[in-house]
Amino acid sequence: MTLLFAVPASAAKKGVDVERIYGRIQFVTAFADYDVKLVDRHEDLRVQIVERFPDCCGKWQIVERFPDYKIRIVENHPDFTVRYVERFPGANFSRP
Repeated sequence: MTLLFAVPASAAKKGVDVERIYGRIQFVTAFADYDVKLVDRHEDLRVQIVERFPDCCGKWQIVERFPDYKIRIVENHPDFTVRYVERFPGANFSRP
């Protein structure tokens, strides 16, 4: 039996499962878990900023302490790309 997992193209090249990137997020300038580039289209992950219940793919609650993930915003060589959305967060599997 063969299992296939759909992971967005650029994230897959880096070995990042963007479906797991949700929860309490802290933005940092050093020692990040992931480097992320903000884009307007062709994103790997659509992110919705929430105040409470960051409990599914793409929902981020921004915190100053005790994060689940530390994210550094970069322009070059990101681990994956992100676009902020108002609704329907999640991984972008339709990406070329």
